[in-house]
Amino acid sequence: MFKLLVTGSSGLIGSEVCFHFASLDWEIHGVDNNQRAVFFGSAGDTRWNQQRLQNSIKGFVHHELDIRDRQGVLNLMESIQPDAIVHTAAQPSHDRAAAIPFDDFDTNAVGTLNLLEAVRQFCPKSPFVHMSTNKVYGDLPNSIKLKELDTRWDYDDITYENGIPETFSIDQSKHSLFGASKVAADVIVQEYGRYFDIPTCCLRGGCLTGPNHSGVELHGFLSYLVKSNLEERTYKIYGYKGKQVRDNIHSYDVARFIEEFINNPRCGEVYNLGGGKNNTCSILEAFDIVASLSGKPMQHEYIDKNREGDHICYYSDLRKMQEHYPQWSVTKSLTDIFTEITKSWQNRLG
Repeated sequence: MFKLLVTGSSGLIGSEVCFHFASLDWEIHGVDNNQRAVFFGSAGDTRWNQQRLQNSIKGFVHHELDIRDRQGVLNLMESIQPDAIVHTAAQPSHDRAAAIPFDDFDTNAVGTLNLLEAVRQFCPKSPFVHMSTNKVYGDLPNSIKLKELDTRWDYDDITYENGIPETFSIDQSKHSLFGASKVAADVIVQEYGRYFDIPTCCLRGGCLTGPNHSGVELHGFLSYLVKSNLEERTYKIYGYKGKQVRDNIHSYDVARFIEEFINNPRCGEVYNLGGGKNNTCSILEAFDIVASLSGKPMQHEYIDKNREGDHICYYSDLRKMQEHYPQWSVTKSLTDIFTEITKSWQNRLG
């Protein structure tokens, strides 16, 4: 039986990956210490998801470990020697990073290095999949010529008709401290792949979402937006007229791509992982969709100041992913995603 090690196993992507590979009869080891609750308070707590994993996956092994614990990471990798590693653990908020810069960098950059070095020492042939972020591009996508439509911004440059490609520069732009720590992690993952011939890839995620997201205001755009609607809370729009655009991808489709990569790995690869142009929506458009599902109008207020380094319009060019892995495509539509998230929150809120 193959063994999979998943960091951040109680989070959205981590848990989805655990379930996906468990269905393929892999032995699953999860690493999580509920650090999200430390970063975001009780609203970010993921112990419920840990319990779900332990109750639902036969033989699931939970490891209460902080990836900043270098010796602990080395010991764990030596004892398990997994056949593949999926690294989703992170401090995920660019707003929060400014308040906790050392925790942010030590988790995102140094924690990733700890894992890579442990892999190099004990299982260098095992594929290592790193959940990076589109924030590695900083605010440079905002330099692309845009056109303003009734409910959204869109690119007004045919070069980006299909979205942002992996060749887009990550240099000389404002990233936020979170983006900078993720750049460091992204580059070191590539380097361990290219320098040591370890099969690694960076998945530069857009809006990764799904029904098991513990969305909070600072992280988890769609999940938090839906929760706000159902609880009839006021949602704050930060700048850009609420027309800022994101592409949304269901955690299930993320797990499916990770399976494809592990089955046919490459060294030091980078992929922009999002829902693509077909799964884009603006905040204003998201308001209308969730209101149509819940029957409740969206309460919101507008703050005429955007978040530092925030993208006005961002969606992923998926052509490289589909060229390298033609068996993979996005299977969950934007409607599917909204419907599942709404039902999940309705069940959780009672």
